[in-house]
Amino acid sequence: MHPPPDLPPRVRRFSRAERWIHRITAALMGVCVTSAGCLYLPPLAELVGRRHLVVTVHEWSGLLLPAPLLAGLASRAFRTDLRFLNRFGPHDRVWLRSALRRRGPRPAGKFNAGQKLYAAWLAGAVLVMLGTGLLMWFTGLAPLAVRTGATFVHDWLALAVGVVLAAHIGKALGDPEARRGLRTGSVARWWAEHEHPLWRPGDGPR
Repeated sequence: MHPPPDLPPRVRRFSRAERWIHRITAALMGVCVTSAGCLYLPPLAELVGRRHLVVTVHEWSGLLLPAPLLAGLASRAFRTDLRFLNRFGPHDRVWLRSALRRRGPRPAGKFNAGQKLYAAWLAGAVLVMLGTGLLMWFTGLAPLAVRTGATFVHDWLALAVGVVLAAHIGKALGDPEARRGLRTGSVARWWAEHEHPLWRPGDGPR
């Protein structure tokens, strides 16, 4: 599939600011998850040692996790894409049904329904992890019973985040053009038309 001669072969998908937001967030999340593994998995804990340093790295990487997103609000392109991610329309329900049945059409705007659900779930999970982590870090904020509950939620949600992130990375590894879009900011027109047929660069959120 090739675009007509009067159309460029690639289309702009992400701005430079958006790409850096993704990279910094991914790096902080990677440090957070890796340090958590070193704290909770005995083989890794024995291999790394220096538990106090690992705890400090884990705490600060978690605390800084929302920072790239908050800084990114200064970018108009990033704010626009947040509106894309926050709109769930009839075509998204069609996409989800087809994905669950593994057949049928999968109409999508700039982001498909799976990406929208992933973004919403991860944003909520990060907020919960941040809140429960602060209760565990500053022990004077709440009584012991509350801190115990916070620890339980934090630990099990961390496991869920690890599983979801692994699925996200696996999906990305299977789509080189999507990775190229995050690396360079542009994607092939044929890919955009096939994977996101409702997306028209410059249109409003879908």
